[in-house]
Amino acid sequence: MSINDILKESWLSISGNKIRSFLTVLGIIIGVMAVVIMVAVGETVQHQITDQFSSLGTNTIMIRAGAAQSAGVRTGNRQTLTIDDAQFIAKLPDVMAVSPVQPGSVQVIYGNKNWGTSMMGVYPDYTTVQNVEIEYGTFFDMSAVRNASTYAVIGPETAEELGLPENPVGEVIRIQNTPVTIIGVTKAKGDSAMGSQDDMVIVPITTLKKRLQGSRFPNSVNMIALKLYPESDNALAIEQITTLLRQRHRLKDDVVDDFQIMDMKQIMETMNTVTGYMKLLLIAIAAVSLLVGAIGIMNMMLVSVAERTREIGIRKAIGARERHIIIQFLAESIMISFLGSMIGLIIGVGLSQGVGRGILGYNVPFSIWPVVLSVSVAVVVGLASGVMPAMKAAKLNPIDSLRYE
Repeated sequence: MSINDILKESWLSISGNKIRSFLTVLGIIIGVMAVVIMVAVGETVQHQITDQFSSLGTNTIMIRAGAAQSAGVRTGNRQTLTIDDAQFIAKLPDVMAVSPVQPGSVQVIYGNKNWGTSMMGVYPDYTTVQNVEIEYGTFFDMSAVRNASTYAVIGPETAEELGLPENPVGEVIRIQNTPVTIIGVTKAKGDSAMGSQDDMVIVPITTLKKRLQGSRFPNSVNMIALKLYPESDNALAIEQITTLLRQRHRLKDDVVDDFQIMDMKQIMETMNTVTGYMKLLLIAIAAVSLLVGAIGIMNMMLVSVAERTREIGIRKAIGARERHIIIQFLAESIMISFLGSMIGLIIGVGLSQGVGRGILGYNVPFSIWPVVLSVSVAVVVGLASGVMPAMKAAKLNPIDSLRYE
């Protein structure tokens, strides 16, 4: 028999039992669809996390004040970093830009609007470290930092919530009852690993410390953010920063660091590893549906062998060999699996893309993975499910088969 004859014979056998064949194919459809959707979910989560950290850059390093743990007590709220530390770090050869950062929360008032938002006191280099782009106006310079000028750069969401004009440069808002002039509005960026930059007020760090907070320690800061040159070795740079800060803070060898260094590159690699395991777990859970579908195919083929015992006997009596019988039943099994896999692939891709992009608004990446997986499933599941029934059919005695009622 030619391949065309085998396929025609397989289709006639499958279409002869429509309801049973449909239910068997449905098991494979659900299994493949589940795997495709789980792959899409895993890749979307991984893509979102990568985008979050990529917005900062893998050559970004954050230094937080306070030791992670000291004598069993967390000391992360101690402000052990200073503006002077940031200035010394800026002199290291691998550092491209550095900014001391003092975060806070404020109520901003404009006219009769009152809005609670986050605030950052920074240096001008903050724009380089955090990839901040300006939509309207400009960012403040070092002269504003030295003079503790009452200037502010705000996010577009903050401007919208306050009911400011489309271009609010020159408008005056009140922060802690202090009039502050808006000199710039950042471009919409969305959430990042450091939080939303669209709902934020950014001021010179000296303005925040001296005018808005009235701090008794104007030189202390909560965090230092820096960016390395693209060709820099993150591990070497972190070692140099650690040595410098320990020397400046006069820490003895047996004393733990009074600061915490976070390498965005290392954090992103760790997160990608975690999401990779999560994706494998999701696929493994979905694969259970495929196993159930494979059992369904095997059950159908075994029933088919029992129903077609006389047919098998006639074929063997007129000269059909065992391999012909095996090929016939394997072809039927693979065809069922192939149909289910292709339909499951189409539905899975359609649902993941439709729900992800159309409803949730996520960018769902499409990879060749689901296609390769579906074809592989069609072949492997079809063969695995059909081998036992095919072997059983091939081993039937033609005389006994012809007597079968």
